[in-house]
Amino acid sequence: MGMMATAIDSKLRQHFAPMRLSIEDESSRHRGHAGYREGGESHFRVEIVSAAFAGQSRVARQRLVYAVLKDEFSAGLHALALTTLTPEEDTKA
Repeated sequence: MGMMATAIDSKLRQHFAPMRLSIEDESSRHRGHAGYREGGESHFRVEIVSAAFAGQSRVARQRLVYAVLKDEFSAGLHALALTTLTPEEDTKA
């Protein structure tokens, strides 16, 4: 896991205490697109299951995640494909 992925993992675990967290670097799929940089760690797919999302809309959940990762966006994170679920919504449990 690279430095950006490690930072994302650490911050999301600290702020949301997830029951499940999956982080996939999809940067290689975005070669030639905006925000791509050599070496990757610019585009990620994140799936997070946390009770902290209970009662929140999909947009509100995503805003919470973006707020937690604001420093990573400033440091070169370009895009997140987010799936944010509560334990009750998680079909993979």
